[in-house]
Amino acid sequence: MNPEKLARLQASVRIGGKGTPRRKVKKVHKSAGADDKKLQTTLKKLNVQPINGIEEVNMFKTDGTVIHFAAPKVHASIAANTFVVYGQGETKELTELVPGILNQLGPDSLTSLRKLAESYQAAQAQAAAKGGDDDDDVPDLVDTNFEQAE
Repeated sequence: MNPEKLARLQASVRIGGKGTPRRKVKKVHKSAGADDKKLQTTLKKLNVQPINGIEEVNMFKTDGTVIHFAAPKVHASIAANTFVVYGQGETKELTELVPGILNQLGPDSLTSLRKLAESYQAAQAQAAAKGGDDDDDVPDLVDTNFEQAE
């Protein structure tokens, strides 16, 4: 048997067992588009309307973390009190988003932010008490004249 032909046959992908035809091209299925279409049809059934102009969505969890959507797609049905937010979401700590989200914090989140600030101050105080002076990192100078090298 010709070694070149044998190498080509081995490179082919066989789906089933003996006697099944060889597959010429491996097809990659994209499920993200199908999921998006299913979501759109479900949203149409709920009679929701898209809301444009929303730049970011932050969902505050009870443990102090935030689910942050940078550029979400938002749909709403005001009559059914239903809001749908979808897109690429990231779970972040509250401290990562603090300067930009202060106007979004409600009373519950303000208390968690206050607790976070108090714990941060306590940690800084413990580090200062434990470490003592910051001069420990710098060694003392030796009373030697470096110009008189022996």
